[in-house]
Amino acid sequence: MSGPRHESVLAGEQAKALTTSLQANASDLADAMLDYIVVRLPEVVIDDEIRGLTLGSCSSNIEAALSMVRHGIDVSAARAPVTALEHARAMAARGYSVDVILRFYRLGHEFFVEQLSEGLDTAGYSAAEALTVFFELERFLLRYIDRISSQIASEYVATLSRRQNEVRIERADVVRELLADEPVDPARAERVLSHRLTGRHLALICWSDEPGRDLERVVQKTAAALGAGRALTISEGPTTVWGWMNVTGQVLPTAMNTSRLNDLDSYVHIAFGSVHVGAAGFRTSHLEATRARRVAEIADRPAPAAVHFRDVSLADALSYDLDAAQRFVKAELGDLTADGAAERDERATLSAVLNARGSLVKAAQALDIHRNTVLQRLRRAEKKVGRSSADRVAETHAALVLVDVLGRRALQNDR
Repeated sequence: MSGPRHESVLAGEQAKALTTSLQANASDLADAMLDYIVVRLPEVVIDDEIRGLTLGSCSSNIEAALSMVRHGIDVSAARAPVTALEHARAMAARGYSVDVILRFYRLGHEFFVEQLSEGLDTAGYSAAEALTVFFELERFLLRYIDRISSQIASEYVATLSRRQNEVRIERADVVRELLADEPVDPARAERVLSHRLTGRHLALICWSDEPGRDLERVVQKTAAALGAGRALTISEGPTTVWGWMNVTGQVLPTAMNTSRLNDLDSYVHIAFGSVHVGAAGFRTSHLEATRARRVAEIADRPAPAAVHFRDVSLADALSYDLDAAQRFVKAELGDLTADGAAERDERATLSAVLNARGSLVKAAQALDIHRNTVLQRLRRAEKKVGRSSADRVAETHAALVLVDVLGRRALQNDR
């Protein structure tokens, strides 16, 4: 028998003979492979468990690969050993990237190629025979590594996904316990959330009219704009993210440091609570942010980029029963609730006069119009309201606040 087929059969027999001799020293090979990998990848021995699993993975993969060659088993039948899968799970649990795990297999392959070269040098083959056997084994090893590393990577991704889901669920559970004012171990809560419960909290709610937006990024950018550290975030569906920041000093969301959100992320809206202290403050600030969002959403106008509870707290309290709020506005403002341009100017003027405590001069300065224009509009407004601006000041002012915040929604009283 001669020719390529004869050479292939001969190479296969010689490869089996070589793997048989290597398999007899599989335990020593596994120890040597571990040492080889450790020098180049110290992460694999971060603790005793990982070191043991790494050694087990070396040993089980060596045994599997050599046995398959020795018995002529096709590489398509290769399955990742149990120890190797457990090694991937343990590495994922410790937060290592998939690249570290795949590098483990690349280094293992590199080590094994060196062992093949040494084995062929001592086997007494001719140069041509050694080269043929080497290519035969190397082709198998490359296919084996490809199959096994793909299975290992899949197991790593699945494990990481499970762990991330578990972490998200645990974090969400702790947040809901805090918001429901249920008994919570502060130390455990801070560990799970990576967020201090002592000190001052500022809560926000970020939402979008379009699903698929990166609201987490917007929240973190907002925290950076406010000079706070990384925010705690909880996803509340595809279009909403809850957030909390630990703040110090007098850090508050002001128009100055949040107005640029209009330029950066015009597709989102953010509702802020006020700053409050401790676990109770964590809950209170979130409740305020929730109510600020409610006001922004019931108003008959596009939601602003940022709404602050302190700016809408009165309108929130007055509009909790919206029907009652609309009746109140109608009762206090009378014909001034008409939705015309003249009425809008007159409401703004009446509001400016009340803010200025009756001073026409200050009202004119605030509106940037002439004092006589203020007086004319004020008289028309008083006529439509049906009383002097000096009467029922608090009620008139509250009704104007509702219209200012809610827009035409506060004027919808004929139903």
